[in-house]
Amino acid sequence: MILPIVAYGDPVLRKKCMEIPKGYPKLEELLEGMWETMYNAKGVGLAAPQVGVPLRLFLVDTTPFADDEELSADEKNQLDGFKKVFINATIEEEGGEEWTFNEGCLSIPDVREDVKRKDTVTISYVDENFKTHKETFDGLIARVVQHEYDHIEGILFTDKLSPLKKRMLKGRLNNISKGKIHVDYRMRFPNMKKGR
Repeated sequence: MILPIVAYGDPVLRKKCMEIPKGYPKLEELLEGMWETMYNAKGVGLAAPQVGVPLRLFLVDTTPFADDEELSADEKNQLDGFKKVFINATIEEEGGEEWTFNEGCLSIPDVREDVKRKDTVTISYVDENFKTHKETFDGLIARVVQHEYDHIEGILFTDKLSPLKKRMLKGRLNNISKGKIHVDYRMRFPNMKKGR
């Protein structure tokens, strides 16, 4: 089932999310809905708060990045078919060089900005079967993981921009929260005026 994606300005996007207990009811259903929603919106990652659920859960599928002509064969292979569910994740360490990449977010449509992040991330989490993992990722995979992890901490990529950039985006962000934007996927806007 395709779920509406929560737009910028909704308080759920600012919540530090709760851990998911083993045996959480309808988790499989939620995951199914999130995968469907992400693919429908042509995303490479989606976090539970983006569908209005304040849980420590996000999913990632970096396959679309594998088509990028500017990447090396190794990078393309790494990205192609990288598909994972992260539950109750904790970033253990971020390392390496900081690098800039143009990021966007399904909750903030039509806004893309250059964001600096560390090159490597070590993260511990459980998968959809509650099996424990601790893994280190680098490059674009690390970036997607860091971006989605921020969502379960109540952080958006726009928080990482300079004060000047934030001021310049203020009007566009307000319009998004009011639903004054065209998107080709289902969204829920927090400040949309109800019809009379």
